Amino acid sequence: MARPLLDPPCIGWREDLPAPEELPTLVPSLGFDSPNHMNEVYLEMPRASWQARGFLIWLAPIGGLCSIVMLIALIWGWDSTDLWLFLGFGPAGILTCLWITCWMLKSSIAAPRDLPLRFNRTRRRIYAYNFKERWWNPFERWYVAPVAYDWSQVRAERWRQISASTHGVIIRVGVVLSIVAPGTNKVIDRFHLSTMGADEHAWAYICTYMQKGPEALPPPDPPQDHNDVPWYNLAMRLAPKVQWPEDMDRESRTAP
Repeated sequence: MARPLLDPPCIGWREDLPAPEELPTLVPSLGFDSPNHMNEVYLEMPRASWQARGFLIWLAPIGGLCSIVMLIALIWGWDSTDLWLFLGFGPAGILTCLWITCWMLKSSIAAPRDLPLRFNRTRRRIYAYNFKERWWNPFERWYVAPVAYDWSQVRAERWRQISASTHGVIIRVGVVLSIVAPGTNKVIDRFHLSTMGADEHAWAYICTYMQKGPEALPPPDPPQDHNDVPWYNLAMRLAPKVQWPEDMDRESRTAP
């Protein structure tokens, strides 16, 4: 049985994918996605932050309304046992409901509209528009943290996680990009490439681009503008636009 190459392996590790300079073993494909941009210099790939964000924003007002109802009940001193059970045991229920409301709002609109990855063939570099958050603490500052690494430091791991819910067993799969210290297998950073999407085929697509250029790939669909979001998606309309740091933006889009 194969063992992980990296130290430490990713959570739910299933397989180490081919290294950056190894030939891909799968057909390059992005599934239903298409690059934000691709030319001889760089490839930009889209990444979704969280698919459910467009749904949660509509639940947040319900949580806020529940908090108000609980507060009114607490002030008026209603003492029906059945009512308190329904309202969540007074102050504790109010605080819990407020926390859930704040979490739903922040999870919906705090993350940028896209979390793109750029792969510069001429500089042999990867640039990631990452977003740092602690999902359980909506009162903490969540922020964009762009990073850049040499292409030779990048590794890809396929993972699978199984969890139980009231609706049964949930299986999630994806590919994470791991950054190793030069000349070692020691991981110094990690960020996702794809979750429930093209996965390892997307890694093959990226490696093919970096090794052979855009001419080795099938013609992509028309490029997407990650800041152009549907009018009906309220969460994405309220989310911040993608704005790379000026120096990193220039470097990632140009040849040396």
